[in-house]
Amino acid sequence: MVYSSQQFNAKDWVKVRSSLDGTQTFLTWTGSIYAFVPGEKRKRLFKMVGMSVSRCIGKEESWDFTSRELTYYLEPSTGEILQRWENSWTGEALPVMHVANSPVQGHFKGEFPAQVEGDSTTFVFDLFPTYPNPLAEDPKFADYSPNPTYQAAELFKLTVPTEDLLNSELPSVSKLNLSWDRIGPWLPWMKMGDRPGHLIYSAYGSKVNGFTDLPQLLQNEINTRVPVYKNAPASIIDKEDMTSWTYFKQHFEAYLSGNTFPVPEAD
Repeated sequence: MVYSSQQFNAKDWVKVRSSLDGTQTFLTWTGSIYAFVPGEKRKRLFKMVGMSVSRCIGKEESWDFTSRELTYYLEPSTGEILQRWENSWTGEALPVMHVANSPVQGHFKGEFPAQVEGDSTTFVFDLFPTYPNPLAEDPKFADYSPNPTYQAAELFKLTVPTEDLLNSELPSVSKLNLSWDRIGPWLPWMKMGDRPGHLIYSAYGSKVNGFTDLPQLLQNEINTRVPVYKNAPASIIDKEDMTSWTYFKQHFEAYLSGNTFPVPEAD
């Protein structure tokens, strides 16, 4: 099969990531997280399962994107939600702060490159976020995330049916397969300080038809503890994007108290 590189417009990309008609759509993913420490063997720390609920709001030739996302860290052998983690490097038992990012937002315009292989088209995004660590300037976070710069690699591949992109009647693709790999620093709640090493994330996922098609674990958590994640915002929220680092900063006292995460939150 011959690959060809093609440019798709923002309208096509909106069909991939969300929907042209303003309705919300769901992505879900599952995978593993490994410790990558110089001189040490591979160690799988967690399984994970996550979701994103998103919405695109059309403008003239562009779209606002708004979403919420969850990822849970799971016990690697049983797949159960971890609420406390035994840090084998330090011997501490620590509260697990699951990912609860609300909002995650953006703006889509222009062209988006993709690789077309017959019936399938794959959008590839190799992202390398680098910015000042929001925890670094406060000495109380020195044991948790002291490095002055946050730096990671996020490698995405989203594969969809080519005919869906070319079908002007469809507001959203009928099928999406997601591959996501990430190299990032220790998470603040792991309390690894400046110990050498990184986390390697390896995940795959898909777009699903609705909330009830999410993994049952996520449905249970959303229904009982964090119902705000059942819906994407109706419009852009006037807040900065939430990250695991800013969430840790915001909920540090709850972490020290050993609370269960994610903490319940209002819409």
